[in-house]
Order: sequence, then C-alpha cells, then structure tokens
Amino acid sequence: MTQTRNLQTLWWEWIGTSERLVRALHEQTAAIMLRDIERLEELQPNIERLMQSLREADEQATEAAQRLAEDLGATKPGLRGLLERISDPKEAEQLQALANRVRVAAQTIQGLVRKNEALIENELAYIGGTLHLLAQSAQQKGPYQAADRAAVLMDEVA
Repeated sequence: MTQTRNLQTLWWEWIGTSERLVRALHEQTAAIMLRDIERLEELQPNIERLMQSLREADEQATEAAQRLAEDLGATKPGLRGLLERISDPKEAEQLQALANRVRVAAQTIQGLVRKNEALIENELAYIGGTLHLLAQSAQQKGPYQAADRAAVLMDEVA
C-alpha cells in the first residue's frame, strides 16, 4: 500500500462523503414524496455542500492518480495502466477493489439524483396542471362564477 497510499486515502474520503450524500438524497426523496417543502429547503444546502466536496475530492484523486502514473511510468492512461505498473499484486487488487466501490457509489448517486429530479418534475407538472384547471374553471360561465346578490329567504321557524 505504500505506492498508492495517497490515492487510496483520497478514495476512502470520497466514499465516506458519498455515503453521507446518499443518506441526504434518500431524505430528499422522502421529503419530495411527502411534499415537505420545509424539509427540502433544510436539506438542499447540505446536499450542495456534499456534492461540492465530492467534486473536490474527485479532482484531488485524479491529480494523485496522474502523479502516481507518472512516477510509475505507466504508458496507458487510466486505472488499467496504473494497475499494470504497481509492483505489489496485492496492492493492485486493493486499488482495483476500491476503484470499483467508488464507481458503484458514483452510479448510485447519479441514479438517486435522476430519480429526485424526475419526482420534482412530476410535482411541478402536477401543480401546473392543477393551476391550469383552476384557471379554466374560473373562466367558464356557470352558477358559481359570480356571487349571487339575491335576497336570501329565511325560515321563520329557525
């Protein structure tokens, strides 16, 4: 682990942040489903902060991987070339397993973000449709369009 220690540390930090983000995205899903606007507003800054942390960690890991590839003299770009040049096969396996975890976590996050975006779009379409129906009914002529100013008869018994 001596050769790839920095890269693995960065990826572990990325995974930790991604797990917090996944929890926040699940909370966001629940808030959307429950139409809890207040909770959505509370969650949004945290989600944005976690997304920014992931971007920064990703940039740092990319730079560390490039430096490591240069140090090891990897000729092929990317993880494959890097793994071929690592002298310890056990360390290469650990790095490959960690890279797979990062890839799966990234796909999970992308799926949750897409799902939440679709839910929000559906809610906006529902609200837009409801507003359209209200506007349509307000324009139609009918017994409830205008207030009736006729005298109201009262029952003498009452």
